[in-house]
Amino acid sequence: MLRLDYHPAGRHFLQIPGPSPVPDCILRAMSYPTIDHRGPEFAELGLKVIDGIKQIFKTQHPVVIYPASGTGAWEAALVNTLSPGDTVLMYETGHFATLWKKMAENLGLNPEFIGLPGIEGWRRGVQADQIEARLRQDSGHTIKAVCVVHNETSTGVTSDIASVRKAMDAAGHPALLLVDTISGLASADYRHDEWGVDVTVSGSQKGLMLPPGISFNALSPKALEASKTARLPRAFWGWDEIVEMNKTGYWPYTPSTNLLYGLSEALDMILGEGLDNVFIRHNRLAEACRIAVRAWGLEIQCADPAVYSPVLTGVMTPEGIDADQLRKTIYERFDMSLGTGLGKMKGRMYRIGHLGDCNDLTLMATLTGCEMGMQIAGMKLAGSGVSAAMDYLVSQRVPFNR
Repeated sequence: MLRLDYHPAGRHFLQIPGPSPVPDCILRAMSYPTIDHRGPEFAELGLKVIDGIKQIFKTQHPVVIYPASGTGAWEAALVNTLSPGDTVLMYETGHFATLWKKMAENLGLNPEFIGLPGIEGWRRGVQADQIEARLRQDSGHTIKAVCVVHNETSTGVTSDIASVRKAMDAAGHPALLLVDTISGLASADYRHDEWGVDVTVSGSQKGLMLPPGISFNALSPKALEASKTARLPRAFWGWDEIVEMNKTGYWPYTPSTNLLYGLSEALDMILGEGLDNVFIRHNRLAEACRIAVRAWGLEIQCADPAVYSPVLTGVMTPEGIDADQLRKTIYERFDMSLGTGLGKMKGRMYRIGHLGDCNDLTLMATLTGCEMGMQIAGMKLAGSGVSAAMDYLVSQRVPFNR
């Protein structure tokens, strides 16, 4: 039974790939007194976060902010652009791509799921040539949308979205491009406008460093046009009224005021560091983590170095080692949470999150906890991943920026 009065010394290490740790300054911002969501002060807050989040998505077009989880934003992307029975081409890269496909089925759509067979499909990114080949076969344009996951949280694979757009253009197909970057936004490079994405889905609890509870749809003009004729039922999720009221900083319903305070602070942190610098930091920490995994003599879940995720690293455990039991040992001994293997990878891997409010020492402590836990579990490691990662980070000579 959970003891709410139990407070072990030190901070809990939340090293799952989201929700990620919430910085103290964001927690403080969320504690501000709630204001009138129809008053003039709120409009200033609303306009600030609406403008700031566009910079994170790298778009000049509307970004709809929902008081909902990323799952809600998945649904919003589908119901605003599609009609009952529409065929959608969805690419299987892991557990979350699979869940989005199940949602499409539940909404009365006709998802066509393609990808590499078996486990191999969960170890590599989207194969744009497969999408192009399927779209070329669809001469009648029955496929209305292509849905892909940018950063697959269950596997540690970041797919090349620009290549998907090029494939769609090469096929000359008019389908919409819908992309989930729930775990990628503000951690991995993402360009909504430049990559020709029509709807981008994301959430607050990953690279934005907020608690769960806010999600997003970044829109293209083509997506907004499609929403005018889409016939799937929608009310709360409808874009039109939200986009119109957002022009003055308001929402047509009661927004999550205190989470928007937190979003405002998160945007200040990210844009203050510089978005490109944020990406550099994530890539450096991810490389250090992968160096540690290789030094341990273990296999990285992502089998293609070209699409390694800067957000998380999936670590395959050897035959006979239950990854979930290992995670339990590490949690009980060192008060650190690691991500579980999901779906096809259940019990076969654990996931190290290195996203959001994470720096060199955070990662080093995390790797130390993993290495000690694996030793306790009786795993024979090839060497010290902690030492290997430390050597790499020291060699980088990256200055500390206050």
